[in-house]
Amino acid sequence: MQLASHELHVLSELIAGCYHSVNTMAGYISQAQDPELKELLERHFPLHVEDYNLKVEFAQSQTTPDISKFQPDSLRPKLQSYTEAPVSQFQSTVPRTNVQQHNDREIALAYLLNQKGSAKNYASAAVECANPDLRTFLENAFLNSNRHAYEIWEYMTEKGYYPLMAAPQNAIQAIAGMYQPVQQ
Repeated sequence: MQLASHELHVLSELIAGCYHSVNTMAGYISQAQDPELKELLERHFPLHVEDYNLKVEFAQSQTTPDISKFQPDSLRPKLQSYTEAPVSQFQSTVPRTNVQQHNDREIALAYLLNQKGSAKNYASAAVECANPDLRTFLENAFLNSNRHAYEIWEYMTEKGYYPLMAAPQNAIQAIAGMYQPVQQ
């Protein structure tokens, strides 16, 4: 398939990132102790493999790949509040300097950061993409990583691994008072 030079270079970086995601997720699935975390990773994993394979197809194929093969995962919000954590205390932690096996918190955080970074990389690549099929695929890949990041964030919030709290009312009022609507 014909790609612009900048598209090929960005695609190469995205393939490498996905290669990393698939490898690390395979390890995380085997190391996860919490059945909820393991199920989440196992459910997300096939979409990351599909994503990787479609990127490789974009790089290797002489024709345009069938981008309809990859549809982003759906958003599945489950928290009761989006400003208050479902736990009363957040769990303290410290980095371990000698790791033989990752714990669930380390796995969840690594996966969250991976998906947040992937979403940013896809969004950045999509807005620079000239090929409409590649652009659409990258937009779908962004949505997929964005939704996976949201789901793992919710998991972490429920476990007390990630803070969630309302913004202070005085901060909301200060920012809200700075901007006024345009009169039309």
